Amino acid sequence: MFPSFVDVRIAPSWGGRGSRPSVDYVRFVLREMTATDLERVLEINQTNVPDVSDATTEHLGRLVDMSSIALVSTVDAEVAGFCIVFGAGADYESVNYQWFMDHHPTSMYLDRVAFDERFHGRGLGSEMYAEVDRAIREHHPDATGLTLEVNIDPPNEPSLAFHRKLGFDEVGRQMSHGIEVSLMHRPL
Repeated sequence: MFPSFVDVRIAPSWGGRGSRPSVDYVRFVLREMTATDLERVLEINQTNVPDVSDATTEHLGRLVDMSSIALVSTVDAEVAGFCIVFGAGADYESVNYQWFMDHHPTSMYLDRVAFDERFHGRGLGSEMYAEVDRAIREHHPDATGLTLEVNIDPPNEPSLAFHRKLGFDEVGRQMSHGIEVSLMHRPL
């Protein structure tokens, strides 16, 4: 369904003001998630709770099986992050997914995206979203938007700022598993 990979070279993160990276570039690859990625994806997921929901390997495997898009980003062959996206009509009982299907039924739903903390601030998230947009346009041309939620309480300010920068607007709020979330949408 997707190209086997998108190969991009990115600058490593800088050590601070005035410092220089120890290497010039690293190899960054975006590719479809496979069953062999699930253990590492679970590790990344669990270190990002409560920004993403708690999961098990089995639960993540079911999500990937139901998803329309499931990608990993690798840096020098190490899985650095992942995302899982659903289309309309998925058999997914998430209250957030259901809200979006009621209010934005022709949009895709990004259920979760997370990165290993060591890879934050390197542009991987922006590249991941660009690939999701490309995949939606190519494989789901009738989709009119991309939806997701971001925690408000407890707050996830970096994620809110990142998503606003990418053009997402808040279209609602609700409680989800005891956490207040901002329900966000961006037209495609």
